Amino acid sequence: MIHTITDKHLSIERVGEIVRSNAKIECSPEARERIEKCRTYLDEKIENADAPIYGINTGFGSLHHKTIGRDSLELLQRNLVTSHACGTGKPIDSELVKIMLLLKIQGLSYGHSGVTIDTVERLMWMFNNDVLPVVYEQGSLGASGDLAPLAHLALPLIGLGEVWVSGEVKNAADVLNSFGLEPLSLRSKEGLAMLNGTQFMSALGICAALKTKKLLQMADLIGVVSLEAFDGRPEPFKAKVHEVRKHPGQIAVAAHVWSLIKDSKSMFAEKKHVQDPYSFRCIPQVHGASRDAFDHFERVFENEINAVTDNPTVFPDSDEVISAGNFHGQPLAINLDYLAIAVAELGSISERRTYKLVNGERNLPDFLVANPGLNSGFMIPQYTAASMVSRNKQRCTPSSVDTIDSSNGQEDHVSMGANGAVKLLDVLDQVETILGIELLNGCQALDFRDVSQTGSVVQRVHRHFREVVEFASEDRELYPLIASAKKFVANYDYKENG
Repeated sequence: MIHTITDKHLSIERVGEIVRSNAKIECSPEARERIEKCRTYLDEKIENADAPIYGINTGFGSLHHKTIGRDSLELLQRNLVTSHACGTGKPIDSELVKIMLLLKIQGLSYGHSGVTIDTVERLMWMFNNDVLPVVYEQGSLGASGDLAPLAHLALPLIGLGEVWVSGEVKNAADVLNSFGLEPLSLRSKEGLAMLNGTQFMSALGICAALKTKKLLQMADLIGVVSLEAFDGRPEPFKAKVHEVRKHPGQIAVAAHVWSLIKDSKSMFAEKKHVQDPYSFRCIPQVHGASRDAFDHFERVFENEINAVTDNPTVFPDSDEVISAGNFHGQPLAINLDYLAIAVAELGSISERRTYKLVNGERNLPDFLVANPGLNSGFMIPQYTAASMVSRNKQRCTPSSVDTIDSSNGQEDHVSMGANGAVKLLDVLDQVETILGIELLNGCQALDFRDVSQTGSVVQRVHRHFREVVEFASEDRELYPLIASAKKFVANYDYKENG
């Protein structure tokens, strides 16, 4: 598959398709024309400029008042990239790096950044050949763009830094040489165009969005497995209840749950209990609020990945080079925190349902084992889930409300969005496990019921889950079952597995 870079809207789903299908990318003729037009304009502007232009013939940050001579403009850009490559912590996954490259190419293609077509072509070559820069998760304040991570993304352009090739980390200069390529000499503005931008935050946000979309579906499905196992009531999921409250996410979750229970005999059997605990009864309200938060997050991030976020911004048609602040990550930072809270709540209510399943209520054995006492059964998986829920609460302290003065006070308010993005992916990983533990408990509980009386989808999920995780008739090591359950949650699609 070949994806052509254009100025048409790029969706989060499309980004996922491009990267996961190992598609190649190319620039449309119109995109090439925009890039070359902007570069030609900028060269002429620099040649005829009397006044300094920030980042092109001046220093950076608080050094903006330092004028740089024309014979040093290329060295200025090289120095910028090398001095800003200060990343630390763990390297991010190669898939995230590919997303960063794609988003950087997309942003440069609008013709407002002043880069050369050679630089864009080298970035596309790196993407298409899976020569992926080693980028570290820590170092960005999320304000002047993702300076440190993007510096590491840019290092291989000039033959520095390290790259992933075929699963191995290699010296970038050696890899370029093996392909018969020379390092680039960045022209005026090009280093700054590479480093200014929100592509680190955006890439992690896109990955989070793709995972969250899946988890929202799985949370509903796993909640229904537990609902059936707990002998829950169907009335709280009737559409009329939710239509009078009007929240779109709540209405959607209720409809989803109803579609999963509508052919269940056990759900519509006579019940002794007249009401269920909130963790079951309020699935539409809680899961629905997380859906609404996700919908807002998706709109913000799709807007960002279709935007120009470097600085200064070049407008050839109006003869303007404007130094402003499109690199500031605040719109992303707030929403990264928002989604972390929304996802954490999916885990929080999931753990509460797990807790109810092991309590020995409604004719289920204590801790879901046939001989409790001699066997501890599923006592401790709930502990594990509770531990992760608590950790998520700590991770959900907002990053976006923090700021630290930097660059001698010139950069005096930062978003901390990059930290929020790293935390969000951690929360998502935790919630995958928490939901896996709930599914492990829910299927164990169903085996003490008549599974044939449950809804057809629940029967199918139970059958597929049992193909990878067996029933625990007595005490055994449970951590492999938890790991398998997490993997099931991450990969299962009940619609495709019909």
